[in-house]
Amino acid sequence: MTLEISRQKAREYVLQRFKHIRTCALARELCLLVRTNRAVLNREDVHDMCLYISKRREEAGCKEASELCAKAAEAVLTDEALHLKLCEQSCRKCSESRRPRRPAPERTTYVA
Repeated sequence: MTLEISRQKAREYVLQRFKHIRTCALARELCLLVRTNRAVLNREDVHDMCLYISKRREEAGCKEASELCAKAAEAVLTDEALHLKLCEQSCRKCSESRRPRRPAPERTTYVA
């Protein structure tokens, strides 16, 4: 029975980790890619990419970061300074969230 409980806990952890990588980690990596290569991208490219990243963040439950990212996507078409400011705020919000941690194993004391 304890093996089944351990398997269930491990399964929950793996599913949480998968969701985190699929949403948060992917959004951060894509955001970094866009920000570091901003000079070679067109405004429309950045707009489309930022909207995609915003959807990933929304899917992860990071509503505020998602909204800032969506606003930055719209701002890139008209005001680059505003875009950079909103992008910075969104990245700061995203970095405030932490990835799920593995639950601490229950410790049993061995008595000989």
